[in-house]
Amino acid sequence: PLKPASTTDATGMTSSEPPSSTPSLGAAAVAAAAAAAVGFAAARLLPSRPSANSEGNGDHAAVANARFAIPAELRADGCRYRKELEVAVGLVLEAGENMKGHCDARGTVDGHGSEHDLGISTKSSAADFATAIDVLNEKVIGEGIRAAFPSHSIIGEEDVGTGEIPPLGDGPTWIIDPVDGTTNFASGFPITCVSIGFCDGGVPVVGVAYGPVTGELYLAIKGYGAYRNGKRIRSIDPTAAPKTLSNSVVCFEFGYARSHESLEKMVGAVKRILSLGCRGTRQTGCGVLDICYVATGRMDIVYTGTADEGWKPWDYCAAMVVAEEAGCTIRSLF
Repeated sequence: PLKPASTTDATGMTSSEPPSSTPSLGAAAVAAAAAAAVGFAAARLLPSRPSANSEGNGDHAAVANARFAIPAELRADGCRYRKELEVAVGLVLEAGENMKGHCDARGTVDGHGSEHDLGISTKSSAADFATAIDVLNEKVIGEGIRAAFPSHSIIGEEDVGTGEIPPLGDGPTWIIDPVDGTTNFASGFPITCVSIGFCDGGVPVVGVAYGPVTGELYLAIKGYGAYRNGKRIRSIDPTAAPKTLSNSVVCFEFGYARSHESLEKMVGAVKRILSLGCRGTRQTGCGVLDICYVATGRMDIVYTGTADEGWKPWDYCAAMVVAEEAGCTIRSLF
């Protein structure tokens, strides 16, 4: 449902098919998830959320930690969407704190952190699930956005569940992935993040993604550039020789589709790309960070597959702004 029409890839490959329909976990699941989260979140005081009722309240501006301070260019009075960015940054940092306890404890002898502590709820299959923190984060983020911008619409992964994704209209709309790379998070694998995208006129214009384990905060406003931990980023060194596929690192991501037809599509796409030759391949399990890694030149291409492979708007909305502002290309290849 996002513009441009192609679903989105990180920077060179996408599917032009619309995202497949996705069932709400409902209020009961939210309550259960919040209860399950208490085990390792109760001992930690979370940052306060905005109490003002007016839209555009900047109480969530993240300036306490200089590493995550919003660049001056994006805080200037003339910068459109700066208030939306401030709120999004504060909320991803808060949500990231909810994830740290599990990630830090996973695999330790004296700490909690097994998958049993996470209140896992299966959605469409064993490979498609949510943890208590997914649901808690979405609740925290949704409340923060509604407090700051009560008239805005919100599309969140856990609220949609396996139901139908609402169409994206022209009004201001937030798209939330409370935990991207949920399997990584549940396993304690460090490549996982929280992401918030903001759309206006049906176009993603603000993107924020935070990896609480790696300690990297990506943010961008359309027309104002992309940043990682306060430093401007770009995908390609303009002084370097142009890259070719033969010296590129290609990342593949496959969702939770397991049908024979879907597997044939996935394997077929990989074979077509590999047959052309590339330097190396990667699969991290976190689409948002994949796209951000292309935006910083850590990888060169991300193949996001087709819609039935699992990619949804929250898997790329925020990162799409970061990638485009860093100079990446998003297009359909097959």
